[in-house]
Amino acid sequence: MMNELQSGDPQDNRHDPHSTGGATEADTDTTSTATATGASTDAKTTTTESANDTAATATNPAASHIHFPLRQVATAIVSIGALASLWYARAVYNTHTGTSFWLFWVAFALALGVWAAAIWFHWWRALPNAVRIPIGIVLCVALCGFGVSQAAIASHMRDEGDRNLDYIIVLGAQVHQGSPSLVLRYRLDRAAEYLRANPDTTCIVSGGQGPNEPYAEARGMADYLEHDAGIDASRIIEEPDSTTTVENLHNSRMIIDRASNTGSAGSAASEPSIGIVTNDFHVFRSLHIAHDQGYTDVHGIAAGSPRDMLLNNMVRESFAEAKYLIKR
Repeated sequence: MMNELQSGDPQDNRHDPHSTGGATEADTDTTSTATATGASTDAKTTTTESANDTAATATNPAASHIHFPLRQVATAIVSIGALASLWYARAVYNTHTGTSFWLFWVAFALALGVWAAAIWFHWWRALPNAVRIPIGIVLCVALCGFGVSQAAIASHMRDEGDRNLDYIIVLGAQVHQGSPSLVLRYRLDRAAEYLRANPDTTCIVSGGQGPNEPYAEARGMADYLEHDAGIDASRIIEEPDSTTTVENLHNSRMIIDRASNTGSAGSAASEPSIGIVTNDFHVFRSLHIAHDQGYTDVHGIAAGSPRDMLLNNMVRESFAEAKYLIKR
């Protein structure tokens, strides 16, 4: 019995918490738990440090080693604009419209070139406030005025006029030998369309002879309406003396007044209804001039225009409107 008690079963010690074997396993478990806890703590520490590094990078852009060359990009964009303006100047020149407005785009390209140099060499920063502030004010006023004029021009680009007007006045533009220019053809085609739809309307074609034209614009316009568009010659009146829009409308109004006074086109007591046929970008200024000359029952009839030259024509109209306001 004593021998049995002394020898014992070694496996009995596995269930004894005070035995050496149990202590060893407990120590092993404790060590594993401590190791796992330490690994978890290290992972958390590493994550925290990574988050701190990310926050530091976001706070300090230089730490990200990303450099955005704003000055170089701005200079490149303005320089590309200057080159595009030169290209557009050549395109406008090649249309041979008879005007010298293509030089505006050359001047604009030079201005953009100076602007690009000012960005690159920091010229603007070098100027004192006494110079920068007036320049900024002038530029802001000019841009606001340009924006207002462009909005006014755009507001009349779809005018269609009323039906059965007493007269329509087709404003002249350049004519070539045997044919009207593309811009003028848009006006004449729109006038012919209106005349066919309104058979009681009389048409006045207005335009004199320029230095680069073979004959008066009114002559070429009347020929086109009669022979190409099929409008009866008895419905067409020529006004061959005017050289500007102001003269177009003044001289045409004199013809209308004379016709009204003789009773050939209505009563002198009643104001005739008049439509002005011109390209879409030109309607606003034409109506403005007509109102200033005393037209009361007047309507715009917008014709189309070459889309590739619309930018040039819209900008040119803003300058023409400003010139008219100064001179009137």
